[in-house]
Amino acid sequence: MKPPIKTTSKRRNSPAMKRVWLVLLLVLFMALVAIFWKQLGEDASQVPSALIGKEVPDFDLPPLYEGGKGLKTADLEEGVHLVNIWASWCGPCRGEHPVLMQLSEDDRFDVTSINYKDEGENARRFLGTLGDPFDRIATDSTGRTAIDWGVYGVPETFIVRDGVIVYKNVGPLNTKAFQTDFMPALEKAISEEAAEKSGGQQPTS
Repeated sequence: MKPPIKTTSKRRNSPAMKRVWLVLLLVLFMALVAIFWKQLGEDASQVPSALIGKEVPDFDLPPLYEGGKGLKTADLEEGVHLVNIWASWCGPCRGEHPVLMQLSEDDRFDVTSINYKDEGENARRFLGTLGDPFDRIATDSTGRTAIDWGVYGVPETFIVRDGVIVYKNVGPLNTKAFQTDFMPALEKAISEEAAEKSGGQQPTS
């Protein structure tokens, strides 16, 4: 009696099946590329924040300069403030700095900042070279306060009105979103603050 003949399926290794797998891999690759480009094209400044409309976190940070002004929750309780999170080692922070210098010329709001996970000497050199636009500069050497603010990375800039976060910009300010989103949000906060101080009447232009 002859032993049974072992048969192997050639279908699995056939050229047709290989072509099917190649097509499937190609489709998967193209889908991943499409997702990547879609995310790359999206404006990072539009990343939502769970803190919008909520009071600023409870914090109290020391100043960058000896004898200077740090930053704490109470400093943001009245009026309109910008809170910029930055670091000297951050390339985009350097790129947006001229925008902050320009904003600092507007006396309708304060420009404050939190220096994130930085060396004090490097941060002071950064400002000494590029200019200091900040009314207050606090240091967050551990990054714990930035976590409480929901910071994804630096730079980020918050608009705070009467102790409440009304807008968050993720990434540098020197983008098209600065004019299309950030400035309208800032002007709205300023207008609402002025209206409240004037007894509820919207200011006339």
